[in-house]
Amino acid sequence: MTSKSDKEILANSMYEDDPNGNSAPTALDQEEGQAAAAAAANEAAAATGTTRTTTIPAAAATAPRWGPQNKGAQELASLYSPGKRAQEIICVYTCIGLMIINLALIVKHLRLERISVTFISALCGIITADFASGLVHWAADTWGSVDLPIIGKNFLRPFREHHLDPTSITRHDFIETNGDNFMVGIPILGYLAHYFYVKSPCEIQQNFGWIAYVFLCSIFVAMTNQIHKWSHTYWGLPRWVLLLQSCHIILPRKHHRIHHVAPHETYFCITTGWLNWPLEQLRFWSTFEFIIERFTGLKPRDDDLKWAKKLT
Repeated sequence: MTSKSDKEILANSMYEDDPNGNSAPTALDQEEGQAAAAAAANEAAAATGTTRTTTIPAAAATAPRWGPQNKGAQELASLYSPGKRAQEIICVYTCIGLMIINLALIVKHLRLERISVTFISALCGIITADFASGLVHWAADTWGSVDLPIIGKNFLRPFREHHLDPTSITRHDFIETNGDNFMVGIPILGYLAHYFYVKSPCEIQQNFGWIAYVFLCSIFVAMTNQIHKWSHTYWGLPRWVLLLQSCHIILPRKHHRIHHVAPHETYFCITTGWLNWPLEQLRFWSTFEFIIERFTGLKPRDDDLKWAKKLT
Protein backbone atom coordinates (compact mmCIF):
# COMPACT_ATOMS: atom_id res chain seq x y z
CA MET A 1 0.00 0.00 0.00
CA THR A 2 1.37 3.39 -0.98
CA SER A 3 1.41 6.06 1.69
CA LYS A 4 -1.45 8.54 1.54
CA SER A 5 -1.10 12.30 1.60
CA ASP A 6 -2.89 14.54 4.11
CA LYS A 7 -5.28 15.58 1.33
CA GLU A 8 -6.20 11.97 0.58
CA ILE A 9 -6.76 11.21 4.26
CA LEU A 10 -8.99 14.29 4.59
CA ALA A 11 -11.00 13.33 1.52
CA ASN A 12 -11.34 9.63 2.32
CA SER A 13 -11.93 9.33 6.06
CA MET A 14 -14.57 10.51 8.48
CA TYR A 15 -14.15 13.91 10.10
CA GLU A 16 -12.95 13.60 13.68
CA ASP A 17 -13.35 17.14 15.00
CA ASP A 18 -16.30 15.85 17.00
CA PRO A 19 -15.82 12.09 16.70
CA ASN A 20 -18.29 10.89 19.32
CA GLY A 21 -20.91 13.44 18.36
CA ASN A 22 -20.44 12.06 14.85
CA SER A 23 -22.39 14.90 13.27
CA ALA A 24 -23.11 14.85 9.57
CA PRO A 25 -20.59 17.00 7.68
CA THR A 26 -21.91 20.37 6.59
CA ALA A 27 -22.16 21.23 2.92
CA LEU A 28 -19.08 23.44 3.30
CA ASP A 29 -17.08 20.66 4.94
CA GLN A 30 -18.19 18.26 2.26
CA GLU A 31 -17.14 20.66 -0.49
CA GLU A 32 -13.74 21.14 1.14
CA GLY A 33 -13.22 17.39 1.41
CA GLN A 34 -14.38 16.76 -2.15
CA ALA A 35 -12.23 19.64 -3.35
CA ALA A 36 -9.20 18.04 -1.71
CA ALA A 37 -9.92 14.78 -3.49
CA ALA A 38 -10.45 16.56 -6.79
CA ALA A 39 -7.24 18.53 -6.38
CA ALA A 40 -5.28 15.35 -5.64
CA ALA A 41 -6.71 13.66 -8.74
CA ASN A 42 -5.95 16.65 -10.94
CA GLU A 43 -2.40 16.88 -9.58
CA ALA A 44 -1.85 13.20 -10.37
CA ALA A 45 -3.16 13.70 -13.90
CA ALA A 46 -0.87 16.69 -14.44
CA ALA A 47 2.12 14.68 -13.24
CA THR A 48 1.46 12.00 -15.86
CA GLY A 49 0.97 14.55 -18.62
CA THR A 50 -2.72 13.79 -19.16
CA THR A 51 -5.54 16.28 -19.20
CA ARG A 52 -8.17 15.62 -16.62
CA THR A 53 -10.58 17.79 -14.70
CA THR A 54 -12.31 16.29 -11.69
CA THR A 55 -15.53 17.97 -10.63
CA ILE A 56 -17.57 17.62 -7.48
CA PRO A 57 -21.02 16.05 -7.94
CA ALA A 58 -23.79 18.13 -6.38
CA ALA A 59 -25.20 15.16 -4.45
CA ALA A 60 -21.83 14.35 -2.93
CA ALA A 61 -21.49 17.89 -1.61
CA THR A 62 -24.67 17.63 0.44
CA ALA A 63 -25.09 13.97 1.45
CA PRO A 64 -23.23 12.73 4.54
CA ARG A 65 -20.64 10.13 3.51
CA TRP A 66 -20.24 8.92 7.11
CA GLY A 67 -22.16 9.04 10.36
CA PRO A 68 -25.65 8.12 11.56
CA GLN A 69 -27.30 10.30 8.88
CA ASN A 70 -25.84 8.14 6.11
CA LYS A 71 -28.60 6.07 4.51
CA GLY A 72 -26.54 2.90 4.37
CA ALA A 73 -25.60 3.20 8.04
CA GLN A 74 -29.25 3.66 9.02
CA GLU A 75 -30.37 0.64 6.98
CA LEU A 76 -27.64 -1.56 8.44
CA ALA A 77 -28.38 -0.47 12.01
CA SER A 78 -32.05 -1.38 11.52
CA LEU A 79 -31.07 -5.01 10.80
CA TYR A 80 -29.99 -5.56 14.43
CA SER A 81 -32.64 -8.04 15.58
CA PRO A 82 -34.02 -9.29 18.95
CA GLY A 83 -32.73 -12.77 18.10
CA LYS A 84 -29.24 -11.40 17.60
CA ARG A 85 -29.50 -9.58 20.93
CA ALA A 86 -30.49 -12.79 22.72
CA GLN A 87 -27.53 -14.65 21.23
CA GLU A 88 -25.16 -11.89 22.42
CA ILE A 89 -26.54 -11.90 25.98
CA ILE A 90 -26.13 -15.67 26.29
CA CYS A 91 -22.59 -15.56 24.88
CA VAL A 92 -21.40 -12.68 27.08
CA TYR A 93 -22.59 -14.19 30.36
CA THR A 94 -21.40 -17.70 29.47
CA CYS A 95 -17.95 -16.46 28.47
CA ILE A 96 -17.55 -14.30 31.58
CA GLY A 97 -18.40 -17.31 33.74
CA LEU A 98 -15.76 -19.41 31.96
CA MET A 99 -13.19 -16.60 32.30
CA ILE A 100 -13.69 -16.52 36.07
CA ILE A 101 -13.49 -20.32 36.41
CA ASN A 102 -10.30 -20.57 34.34
CA LEU A 103 -8.65 -17.63 36.08
CA ALA A 104 -9.30 -19.22 39.48
CA LEU A 105 -7.86 -22.53 38.29
CA ILE A 106 -4.77 -20.85 36.82
CA VAL A 107 -4.11 -18.95 40.06
CA LYS A 108 -4.57 -22.18 42.01
CA HIS A 109 -1.96 -24.03 39.93
CA LEU A 110 0.50 -21.16 39.35
CA ARG A 111 3.99 -21.80 40.69
CA LEU A 112 6.74 -19.20 41.09
CA GLU A 113 9.23 -21.22 39.04
CA ARG A 114 6.80 -21.16 36.08
CA ILE A 115 6.49 -17.38 35.93
CA SER A 116 8.96 -16.84 33.05
CA VAL A 117 7.41 -19.59 30.92
CA THR A 118 3.95 -18.25 31.71
CA PHE A 119 4.93 -14.72 30.67
CA ILE A 120 6.45 -15.77 27.32
CA SER A 121 3.51 -18.05 26.55
CA ALA A 122 1.02 -15.32 27.44
CA LEU A 123 2.85 -12.87 25.14
CA CYS A 124 2.65 -15.37 22.29
CA GLY A 125 -1.06 -15.76 23.02
CA ILE A 126 -1.59 -12.01 22.73
CA ILE A 127 0.28 -11.90 19.40
CA THR A 128 -1.84 -14.79 18.13
CA ALA A 129 -4.99 -12.94 19.16
CA ASP A 130 -3.82 -9.85 17.26
CA PHE A 131 -3.24 -11.89 14.11
CA ALA A 132 -6.60 -13.63 14.52
CA SER A 133 -8.32 -10.24 14.82
CA GLY A 134 -6.66 -9.12 11.61
CA LEU A 135 -7.59 -12.29 9.75
CA VAL A 136 -11.26 -12.14 10.76
CA HIS A 137 -11.42 -8.37 10.22
CA TRP A 138 -9.84 -8.64 6.76
CA ALA A 139 -12.11 -11.50 5.71
CA ALA A 140 -15.30 -9.78 6.93
CA ASP A 141 -14.36 -6.37 5.49
CA THR A 142 -13.20 -7.71 2.15
CA TRP A 143 -15.41 -10.63 1.21
CA GLY A 144 -19.03 -11.71 1.50
CA SER A 145 -22.28 -9.79 1.51
CA VAL A 146 -24.89 -8.70 4.02
CA ASP A 147 -27.37 -10.64 1.86
CA LEU A 148 -25.71 -13.99 2.65
CA PRO A 149 -27.91 -16.35 4.71
CA ILE A 150 -27.26 -16.40 8.48
CA ILE A 151 -23.78 -14.82 8.51
CA GLY A 152 -24.72 -11.78 6.42
CA LYS A 153 -27.06 -9.93 8.78
CA ASN A 154 -25.69 -11.50 11.95
CA PHE A 155 -21.93 -11.17 11.48
CA LEU A 156 -21.02 -9.15 8.36
CA ARG A 157 -23.56 -6.38 8.94
CA PRO A 158 -21.64 -4.78 11.86
CA PHE A 159 -18.50 -4.50 9.71
CA ARG A 160 -20.37 -2.65 6.95
CA GLU A 161 -22.10 -0.37 9.44
CA HIS A 162 -18.82 0.42 11.17
CA HIS A 163 -17.21 1.79 8.00
CA LEU A 164 -20.19 4.05 7.33
CA ASP A 165 -20.63 5.17 10.94
CA PRO A 166 -17.28 4.47 12.66
CA THR A 167 -18.19 5.81 16.07
CA SER A 168 -21.53 3.99 16.22
CA ILE A 169 -19.57 1.41 18.20
CA THR A 170 -19.17 3.95 21.00
CA ARG A 171 -22.97 4.10 21.28
CA HIS A 172 -23.29 0.32 21.62
CA ASP A 173 -23.56 -1.14 25.11
CA PHE A 174 -21.27 -3.84 26.46
CA ILE A 175 -23.48 -6.68 25.18
CA GLU A 176 -23.75 -5.49 21.58
CA THR A 177 -20.07 -4.54 21.48
CA ASN A 178 -18.72 -7.86 22.75
CA GLY A 179 -21.32 -10.54 22.02
CA ASP A 180 -19.70 -12.03 18.92
CA ASN A 181 -16.14 -12.03 20.24
CA PHE A 182 -17.20 -13.57 23.54
CA MET A 183 -18.95 -16.30 21.53
CA VAL A 184 -15.58 -17.21 19.95
CA GLY A 185 -14.01 -17.58 23.41
CA ILE A 186 -16.64 -19.97 24.77
CA PRO A 187 -15.48 -23.26 23.17
CA ILE A 188 -11.80 -22.52 23.86
CA LEU A 189 -12.33 -21.54 27.50
CA GLY A 190 -14.76 -24.41 27.91
CA TYR A 191 -12.15 -26.86 26.70
CA LEU A 192 -9.53 -25.29 28.98
CA ALA A 193 -11.78 -25.64 32.04
CA HIS A 194 -12.43 -29.26 31.13
CA TYR A 195 -8.66 -29.80 30.76
CA PHE A 196 -8.08 -28.65 34.33
CA TYR A 197 -10.59 -31.15 35.67
CA VAL A 198 -9.42 -34.22 33.73
CA LYS A 199 -5.66 -33.77 34.09
CA SER A 200 -3.51 -34.46 37.12
CA PRO A 201 -1.64 -31.63 38.89
CA CYS A 202 1.63 -32.98 37.46
CA GLU A 203 0.31 -32.87 33.89
CA ILE A 204 -1.04 -29.37 34.45
CA GLN A 205 2.40 -28.17 35.58
CA GLN A 206 4.08 -29.78 32.60
CA ASN A 207 1.73 -27.98 30.20
CA PHE A 208 1.31 -24.74 32.13
CA GLY A 209 2.94 -22.69 29.37
CA TRP A 210 0.41 -24.01 26.85
CA ILE A 211 -2.41 -23.26 29.31
CA ALA A 212 -1.21 -19.65 29.72
CA TYR A 213 -0.99 -19.28 25.94
CA VAL A 214 -4.52 -20.53 25.35
CA PHE A 215 -6.01 -18.48 28.21
CA LEU A 216 -4.43 -15.13 27.25
CA CYS A 217 -5.17 -15.71 23.59
CA SER A 218 -8.82 -16.37 24.45
CA ILE A 219 -9.07 -13.34 26.74
CA PHE A 220 -7.62 -10.98 24.16
CA VAL A 221 -9.77 -12.46 21.38
CA ALA A 222 -12.85 -11.97 23.57
CA MET A 223 -11.85 -8.39 24.46
CA THR A 224 -10.85 -7.36 20.92
CA ASN A 225 -14.02 -5.45 20.11
CA GLN A 226 -13.99 -3.68 23.48
CA ILE A 227 -10.40 -2.60 22.75
CA HIS A 228 -11.59 -1.58 19.28
CA LYS A 229 -14.39 0.47 20.85
CA TRP A 230 -11.88 2.28 23.07
CA SER A 231 -9.85 3.19 19.97
CA HIS A 232 -12.88 5.16 18.74
CA THR A 233 -13.66 6.77 22.11
CA TYR A 234 -12.19 10.24 22.53
CA TRP A 235 -13.28 11.15 26.04
CA GLY A 236 -14.40 9.54 29.29
CA LEU A 237 -11.94 6.65 29.10
CA PRO A 238 -10.41 5.42 32.38
CA ARG A 239 -6.81 6.45 32.92
CA TRP A 240 -5.60 2.87 32.83
CA VAL A 241 -7.06 2.44 29.33
CA LEU A 242 -5.36 5.62 28.16
CA LEU A 243 -2.09 4.36 29.65
CA LEU A 244 -2.39 1.03 27.83
CA GLN A 245 -3.11 2.87 24.58
CA SER A 246 -0.23 5.30 25.00
CA CYS A 247 2.15 2.37 25.65
CA HIS A 248 0.67 0.53 22.64
CA ILE A 249 -0.19 -2.47 24.79
CA ILE A 250 -3.68 -2.27 23.28
CA LEU A 251 -4.78 -0.63 20.02
CA PRO A 252 -4.11 3.15 20.08
CA ARG A 253 -6.60 5.60 18.57
CA LYS A 254 -4.18 7.26 16.14
CA HIS A 255 -2.89 3.89 14.95
CA HIS A 256 -6.40 2.59 14.14
CA ARG A 257 -7.27 5.78 12.26
CA ILE A 258 -5.08 4.49 9.41
CA HIS A 259 -7.55 1.66 8.76
CA HIS A 260 -10.45 4.08 8.47
CA VAL A 261 -9.11 5.78 5.38
CA ALA A 262 -11.33 4.60 2.50
CA PRO A 263 -11.28 2.04 0.95
CA HIS A 264 -10.31 0.40 4.28
CA GLU A 265 -7.60 -1.77 2.76
CA THR A 266 -4.94 -1.85 5.47
CA TYR A 267 -4.14 -2.17 9.21
CA PHE A 268 -6.73 -4.86 9.96
CA CYS A 269 -5.28 -6.10 13.28
CA ILE A 270 -7.31 -4.44 16.05
CA THR A 271 -6.35 -6.16 19.31
CA THR A 272 -2.93 -4.61 19.88
CA GLY A 273 -2.11 -3.55 16.32
CA TRP A 274 1.44 -4.88 16.77
CA LEU A 275 1.32 -6.91 13.56
CA ASN A 276 -0.08 -4.23 11.26
CA TRP A 277 3.21 -2.71 10.16
CA PRO A 278 5.09 -5.99 9.49
CA LEU A 279 2.11 -7.47 7.62
CA GLU A 280 1.92 -4.37 5.43
CA GLN A 281 5.63 -4.58 4.66
CA LEU A 282 5.08 -8.18 3.57
CA ARG A 283 2.00 -7.13 1.52
CA PHE A 284 0.27 -9.99 3.31
CA TRP A 285 -3.38 -9.00 2.81
CA SER A 286 -3.02 -7.55 -0.70
CA THR A 287 -1.26 -10.72 -1.88
CA PHE A 288 -4.11 -12.91 -0.68
CA GLU A 289 -6.62 -10.53 -2.27
CA PHE A 290 -4.78 -10.77 -5.61
CA ILE A 291 -4.76 -14.57 -5.46
CA ILE A 292 -8.44 -14.85 -4.51
CA GLU A 293 -9.52 -12.34 -7.17
CA ARG A 294 -7.40 -14.10 -9.79
CA PHE A 295 -8.91 -17.53 -9.16
CA THR A 296 -12.50 -16.60 -8.25
CA GLY A 297 -13.15 -13.29 -10.00
CA LEU A 298 -14.47 -11.81 -6.74
CA LYS A 299 -13.63 -8.15 -6.17
CA PRO A 300 -12.22 -7.17 -2.76
CA ARG A 301 -14.56 -4.95 -0.71
CA ASP A 302 -17.23 -5.02 -3.42
CA ASP A 303 -20.10 -5.23 -0.92
CA ASP A 304 -18.46 -2.62 1.31
CA LEU A 305 -18.34 -0.21 -1.64
CA LYS A 306 -21.98 -0.92 -2.48
CA TRP A 307 -23.07 0.23 0.98
CA ALA A 308 -20.75 3.23 0.87
CA LYS A 309 -22.57 4.49 -2.22
CA LYS A 310 -25.90 4.72 -0.38
CA LEU A 311 -25.57 8.41 0.43
CA THR A 312 -29.18 9.54 0.35
